[in-house]
Amino acid sequence: MPSDTPDPVVRRDAANPPTTKDIQRWRRHLANERAEAAVYLDLADRRTGEEREILLALAHAEGRHEAHWRNLLGDHVGMPKRGDLRTRMLGLFARRFGSVFVLALMQRAEKRSPYASDIDATDAMMADEHIHEEVVRALATRGRNRLSGTFRAAVFGANDGLVSNLALILGFAGSGVDNEVVLLAGLAGLLAGALSMGAGEYISVRSQRELLDASTPSTETRDAVPKLDVQENELALVYRARGMSAEDAEAQAAEVLRSHNYDDSAAARSSSDTHEAVGTGIRAAAASFGFFASGAVIPVLPYLLGLQGLAAIVTACILVGLALLTTGVIVGLLSGGPPVKRALRQLAIGYGAAGATYLLGLGFGTTIG
Repeated sequence: MPSDTPDPVVRRDAANPPTTKDIQRWRRHLANERAEAAVYLDLADRRTGEEREILLALAHAEGRHEAHWRNLLGDHVGMPKRGDLRTRMLGLFARRFGSVFVLALMQRAEKRSPYASDIDATDAMMADEHIHEEVVRALATRGRNRLSGTFRAAVFGANDGLVSNLALILGFAGSGVDNEVVLLAGLAGLLAGALSMGAGEYISVRSQRELLDASTPSTETRDAVPKLDVQENELALVYRARGMSAEDAEAQAAEVLRSHNYDDSAAARSSSDTHEAVGTGIRAAAASFGFFASGAVIPVLPYLLGLQGLAAIVTACILVGLALLTTGVIVGLLSGGPPVKRALRQLAIGYGAAGATYLLGLGFGTTIG
């Protein structure tokens, strides 16, 4: 638990008073600490139980850091300043959404703490920021696990729809066929791809859940324990198969046989958590179908609106590019990675695939012509 005592402040003496830049920097740190504490409090209002307590403890720790800068400022504290734009946006997201998205953003904010290079921040404050990053990472991981199955299907479905249908449309457009043919190809690709993605995702998740079911401890084992041969004690083999040493397995089995209390609740909870992370087949299939279709319709829009030729191609590429950048940023933020790098990577891959197909279409068009 964080201490209630503020971090010690090293005050500057009269011979080395703080400069105007020092005061501005301290006030900026003070404002950001206040804003980050407010974000944690807003998130705590949307949580219950242990998660709420953890978030309140993080807000309390930010309050200790706030006290450090206030003590340094002394009479220079002035009117409260607003935090930087990034921290204020986090506060807005926390009040509006309060989701894993905000926790992922806070994880990156804690990681980018400026205290490592600030001579006026204490070692304890720098250590706190590293710990805060790990705490927020763990909280965000809980949320990621809850949505991972459906979220994975949604993101992959949207990106597949964007890239595959743009490539299909550009391939037909490059061959020089009429707009009606390009539009028909785009709509056929949308429907066929969405159905294929949905069916494939359902089979994948369903199969994975069936494998997990096969690995879940049987509830009938508990009823069989009192009937076991105490002399043979084959129950020890169960614990050895789960990774216990031979001696520990024998001791655990002997205790269970003595008390007839075979408790597999931990294994059952682990299996339940894994099932939750995988998601359900129908939910994943619906998400995959819907998001593939929503992605695949974007490159078709210019043709549906009556654009033709180069204007339709350029418009489709711009719309798909913006969508790829958006999904890349979202994936980067939720995964705790650099969002700009993820966005540019997805854009390069998408445009690369579409460009290659367009060149193939040009080649086929020239050959046929």
